[in-house]
Amino acid sequence: MTEMVAVAVITVLAVIAPGADFAMIVRNSYLHGRRTGLFAALGVAAGVLVHVTYTMFGVGLLIASSTFLFTLIKLIGAAYLIYVGVRTFRTGEGVEIDLTGSTELTPLAALRTGFLTNVLNPKTTLFVVSTFAQVVGPSTPVYQQVGYGLFMSLAHLLWFGVVAVFFSHDRMRTLMLRGQKVLNKVIGSVLAGLGVSLAFAPSH
Repeated sequence: MTEMVAVAVITVLAVIAPGADFAMIVRNSYLHGRRTGLFAALGVAAGVLVHVTYTMFGVGLLIASSTFLFTLIKLIGAAYLIYVGVRTFRTGEGVEIDLTGSTELTPLAALRTGFLTNVLNPKTTLFVVSTFAQVVGPSTPVYQQVGYGLFMSLAHLLWFGVVAVFFSHDRMRTLMLRGQKVLNKVIGSVLAGLGVSLAFAPSH
């Protein structure tokens, strides 16, 4: 029971802490609509399952102990965040976005943005690996570890689903889109800044 509580508390705190996933979901939701935001949230949840899967097979511990592998993942993730941040910074200059949903990304494109943002984020790698390494013991049954992984993924889906619904509400979108240029520059700067900070963060 103590192990389950620990996993739950660590997961909830990690999920609600603002980061690249949060910025990406906010961006997709106010810019492209609710469906796009929800599919991006689903992509984030799928990314978490990738981290859980390789961690359960021991690859996560290898990445955490290998400076080269961890640095490689860190730089790829940083480059992706910087790329998206720059694109967001430049989005909407002279372009009107209507609230009918006509500017929504395709479900696959929306899913991909959330998935790549999460799966290329070394912070999520460390979160999952450290949780399993420190909380889940060698005697923990595989089915229970799978349950923990599914809980982590579901927690991300629920939280970011709520974020997507909130920031895609008509009134919220209208308010945010009125200041679209400024908001795009703020969110774009945050995403690019997160990318730069990941790139220069110590590997261990």
